[in-house]
Amino acid sequence: MSKKVAVIRREHFNAAHRLYNQQWTDEKNAATFGKCSLPHYHGHNYELEIKVVGEVDPVTGFVMDLKLLSDLVSEKVLERFDHKNLNIDTEEFKTLNPTAENIAIVIHDLLRPHIDASLGLYIRLFETPRNFVEYPA
Repeated sequence: MSKKVAVIRREHFNAAHRLYNQQWTDEKNAATFGKCSLPHYHGHNYELEIKVVGEVDPVTGFVMDLKLLSDLVSEKVLERFDHKNLNIDTEEFKTLNPTAENIAIVIHDLLRPHIDASLGLYIRLFETPRNFVEYPA
């Protein structure tokens, strides 16, 4: 039986966004997304947890070096999204609605190529203290 361990890095970023579908009327966007579809955007203080799961390396004692994970998240996620308007300032959300669900998937996809394929990668993104998403579920 394998002995897998999860290591978790918590990060924080601030970003603005607007939830809306360009193909819909303002009325339909408002009915679907409520205040989140207001045309002048709104912001969140996102809390991000990156969980990496795997077996402990017998040489280092690590599943993954958390300093390496921290640097990777800083470079691939925080520099890209922190203090940005996700709809305007990022390529990822020019055409993709920046819901918490989509943001979590994008973050996962940005990190996955840089983390050993033998390790599991899970993203938990808090949009508010009471609302959060996990990917993969």
